[in-house]
Amino acid sequence: MKKDKHLGLRIDSETHEKLKNLAEYEGRSMNGEVLYLIRQAILKHEQTHEK
Repeated sequence: MKKDKHLGLRIDSETHEKLKNLAEYEGRSMNGEVLYLIRQAILKHEQTHEK
């Protein structure tokens, strides 16, 4: 069974607050919102480039 990986992320206070607001608006946790945004970026990349 694969274990989940941990990724530490340093962000400035303004970005943190905006991310928090976005996550709340979308009904996600901040972690969930970050994962969603990363997955969207990966999907976009894979659609325009070879996997």
